[in-house]
Amino acid sequence: MRKEPFKIEVPQTVLDDLHGRLARTRFAPEFANDDWRYGTNLAYLKQLVEYWRDRFDWRRVERDINSFAHYKTEIEGIPIHFIHQPGKGPRPIPLILTHGWPWTFWDFNKVIRPLADPVAHGGDAADAFDVVVPSLPGYGFSTPLTTTGVNYWRTADLWVALMRDVLGYDRFAAQGGDWGALVTAQLGHKYAERMIGVHVNLLAALSFFGGSDGPKPEDFGPDEQGWLERNRNFISNESGYMQLQCSKPQTVAFALNDSPAGLCSWILEKRRTWSDCGGDVERRFSKDDLCTTMMLYWITESYGTSARYYYEAAHNLWQPAHQRRPVVEAPTGVSVFLKEVMLMPRKWAERYYNLKRWTVMPSGGHFAPMEEPHRLVEDIRAFFRGLR
Repeated sequence: MRKEPFKIEVPQTVLDDLHGRLARTRFAPEFANDDWRYGTNLAYLKQLVEYWRDRFDWRRVERDINSFAHYKTEIEGIPIHFIHQPGKGPRPIPLILTHGWPWTFWDFNKVIRPLADPVAHGGDAADAFDVVVPSLPGYGFSTPLTTTGVNYWRTADLWVALMRDVLGYDRFAAQGGDWGALVTAQLGHKYAERMIGVHVNLLAALSFFGGSDGPKPEDFGPDEQGWLERNRNFISNESGYMQLQCSKPQTVAFALNDSPAGLCSWILEKRRTWSDCGGDVERRFSKDDLCTTMMLYWITESYGTSARYYYEAAHNLWQPAHQRRPVVEAPTGVSVFLKEVMLMPRKWAERYYNLKRWTVMPSGGHFAPMEEPHRLVEDIRAFFRGLR
């Protein structure tokens, strides 16, 4: 399969249209919401929209993004965009990094070069990786997606084709969070013989949608107190977005494809709630970081197909490739960030994965490569060091 070089060049007409829409935003009335209890806070949303409209420099960000080598290919009729950063070291191993929602490929921008060129970032050349960072199907520049049924377990099949047939890697390593953790786990389940190892910063059973192979209350150890309650709180109070995107994603897609402020509100609240920011989102993401995320959804008109990824997971249920235990047979490393949306116990992880490394981090939340890039890089290096 062929790969074609790709450069991001957003037409000025798109930027002009965005500016006009932001200037004409009709904000919803709000009261008694200083603590964000009802969702996105109006005062902060106005600040961010104003910054996006008047001060955010997309052309500078565009140059930064284009400083990496981008490519596009097509696999089974599905457009796939990816960064390919060759490693600098005696024997780099190929590593594919997979993002989640509401992430983009750019959430890995702080870890790509340290993983590919360790010496330039205070590391050892022996730890170098050939780094591949695709956009999930239907996200960002892996668009337009017009194929139904594309979800996390089918994405794993696409990643094998990308790595083997497009890039020529028969065996490779994988890492991911959120959806990327499920894609990575599926690689370690179905394609264990092709995997050097898998590393995740979120744990979930591959049967999360439509089944249950998750932990039992007695699996949580003395040092994991409060984790089960955290998981229950997420399902009860923080999963409304999931129910909507699993059931009627197209309904809200029309609204968020038309209103950049609406798109901003939808994504912003998750960035604040799911990160280890203590209620101040800019402790973890600058306004430029936030606006860049919004832009990558806006300019590609990809919110709708990113939301459909949930629908396809809920309506095309995972089926195991084998019945062996552990379910994920590839050697597995886990980074546990304590402000993650859900926290699974080590006892369960030892049954479900071929667990080789378990690291509990002192800080960080759902967006690990953006929140704690240095800690994540060090854990990835350390885990794969023994598998080279």
